Amino acid sequence: MHIAMIGAGYVGLTTATCFAEMGHDVACHDTDSERISQLEAGELPIYEPRLEEAMQRMVASGKLRFSRSGANCVGGADIAFLAVGTPATPDGRIDLSQVEAAARLVSRWLKPGAVVVIKSTVVAGTCRRVREIMAEERKSLDFSVAANPEFLREGSAMEDFLCPDRIVIGCDDRRSALLLSEVYRPLTERGTPKVLTSTTNAELIKYAANAFLALKIGFINEVADLCAETGADVGPVAEGIGLDRRIGPSFLRPGPGYGGSCFPKDTCAFAATGRDHGARQFLIETLIERNEKRKAALARRIIAQGELRKGSVVAVLGLAFKANTDDIREAAALRIIPILQKAGLRVKAHDPKAATNARQWLRDVEWTDTAYEAAHGADAVVILTEWEEYKNLDLGRLACTMSRRVVFDYRNVLNPRAVAAHGLTYLSLGRPPVSPTRKTTRGRVSALTGSDQRVAAPARD
Repeated sequence: MHIAMIGAGYVGLTTATCFAEMGHDVACHDTDSERISQLEAGELPIYEPRLEEAMQRMVASGKLRFSRSGANCVGGADIAFLAVGTPATPDGRIDLSQVEAAARLVSRWLKPGAVVVIKSTVVAGTCRRVREIMAEERKSLDFSVAANPEFLREGSAMEDFLCPDRIVIGCDDRRSALLLSEVYRPLTERGTPKVLTSTTNAELIKYAANAFLALKIGFINEVADLCAETGADVGPVAEGIGLDRRIGPSFLRPGPGYGGSCFPKDTCAFAATGRDHGARQFLIETLIERNEKRKAALARRIIAQGELRKGSVVAVLGLAFKANTDDIREAAALRIIPILQKAGLRVKAHDPKAATNARQWLRDVEWTDTAYEAAHGADAVVILTEWEEYKNLDLGRLACTMSRRVVFDYRNVLNPRAVAAHGLTYLSLGRPPVSPTRKTTRGRVSALTGSDQRVAAPARD
């Protein structure tokens, strides 16, 4: 199958590369000529595990190429995928101008009988709108428009594409349904479920799915706060909840609030769609408000529980919104660090992949090359991203380099007893605080005494 991919961003590059891996011939076009030059040189403009190597391999095989010319990209394609941005507007809706511009672009060169597929996340009714735009441009209806939402998680995008939970194909005519079914046949033959439905249904499936997952995150964060107040441990509580097959364990880990390019934007757009159509999504509206308040509340907890004063040094480990990505969009660090700075605290920061992006948004931060450099002389260490290297920190080395010894683990990635055994006060989410312990000369473990053992009561949201 000859496929054109319009948009060489995160979704477009992952989708184009994976289609090439499946055996299709793929041409990828982007209006950013600098990005095309970078891709032609074999360099990936984003960080995503496995993607760069796979892209280089597919280019070498001839299955994937990049084009500055829309005509050369689209002209002979059986299917043209639109994978362009749909940024949020101030009122929570999405800006469809890039989708509409891409539709007009492909309408000039699309061969009769081809299918235009919207891969971007769009609100209900967008496919109908694109069909009208293209029909006006072409003065003809000799094409089809379909919806094929992506369900890619940053950090595991290739696995999610090639081994998906399901493939959602939204079509309003038989021609597009048959063609898209053929594109995905290598996956459906392996047993991947296929949902074949209307374009409007497919558009809503994407938003409703992301909204529900965001609700699970918001729910477990609220449960974690309740656990902290009652002396319970959110770990076993979440495990007991997740073992129910109707619920499942995914997205039941407490954290500093959801972020990234999808959940914040998609929940806002879903809520806006509900308001526009007189069917308000009250749960999602509340979730959006609580998610933002949570980040600010955690910043206040750091100050209160750490007994920090003006001039205190805080080491923030993790700037990306999640591990295995350099994406900082709506990351907790972007909200928490300015609040700490406003309180007069000095912030040092480290992230193995996202520091370069974070520098564009954060000011007066001392950037470090390692987590231990960030912790050197710090009064408190705060873990905001669940990077593997933070899970495997040398706690003895960490303790020795700090000025005071308070660790805020806002991803619950460390073992509380192990942290305390190295003389560190450990504060996490939804688990009881753990005071530092140390080995005596006889090898026994005893609690440290004095001010290092004090833990302030959790600040309320």
